[in-house]
Amino acid sequence: MTEDPFVAHRSLLFTVAYEMLGSAADAEDVLQESWLRWAAVDHAQVRDPRAYLVRTVTRQALNRLRTLSRRREDYVGEWLPEPLLTSPDIAEDVELAESVSIAMLTVLETLAPTERAVFVLREVFDMPYGEIAEAIGKSAATVRQIARRAREHVAARQPRVQVSRSEQQAVVDRFLIALRTGRLQELMEVMAPDVVLIADGGGIVAAVRVPIHGAGPVAKLLARANQVVAFETAAVWLNGAPAVRIDIDGEPTAVSLAVANGRITRLFVMRNPRKLTRLDEPAELAR
Repeated sequence: MTEDPFVAHRSLLFTVAYEMLGSAADAEDVLQESWLRWAAVDHAQVRDPRAYLVRTVTRQALNRLRTLSRRREDYVGEWLPEPLLTSPDIAEDVELAESVSIAMLTVLETLAPTERAVFVLREVFDMPYGEIAEAIGKSAATVRQIARRAREHVAARQPRVQVSRSEQQAVVDRFLIALRTGRLQELMEVMAPDVVLIADGGGIVAAVRVPIHGAGPVAKLLARANQVVAFETAAVWLNGAPAVRIDIDGEPTAVSLAVANGRITRLFVMRNPRKLTRLDEPAELAR
């Protein structure tokens, strides 16, 4: 019996939806809506099931993204993407790992919905302009213009600094040691002078509501936290890169790190419990 194309391409479809939405929960809802549409069509009339399903998921994700964009304007504090536990294998596909990184997903949040869809489909999944045009209801020429604009927007906000897996892991290990000891100097030494910490508590749990800038202030915040709460730390793989999980009174916090020149340049601290439900089983991602 031939495997249903939706099942065969599910990991790809989830990845498309997740990169467009930055939320695994919303991506799963989009897949459910897309499955219902797929079940209602005559499969014999579909020439290219993979392309058809990607188009369907793209349209559903775009609809949801426009709704979410309005909802996120009222979000309490900073909004960060939902982190995913991933296997180390994801890092072997460098482009996929970069595209699902918390740093990249945060940049994608600054794109308009249509720009984000075009960027993801073109730059990550290498979809032809004609297929993207069909998916989003624009002409191929318009899609080319949107793609160029989106590339320039992302490039201006996400410098392409290639960091090897071993370098990222070494920085994570140093950060973990400094975090466990709570020593101010050690924390400062593992961070770039202009490091930025962004936290997302969603108004549900305690978290700083505005970004903290500079190695001194960030180190003081982390050192102070070390003194007032008991926590456990572990190295994990999140969104295709070595990262940190912190458990405070049994409740998880996910910390993703952006690294350059052997130091941390960004700390993304995800504390909203509604976004931390995917930390126990690796997500299946594919291009």
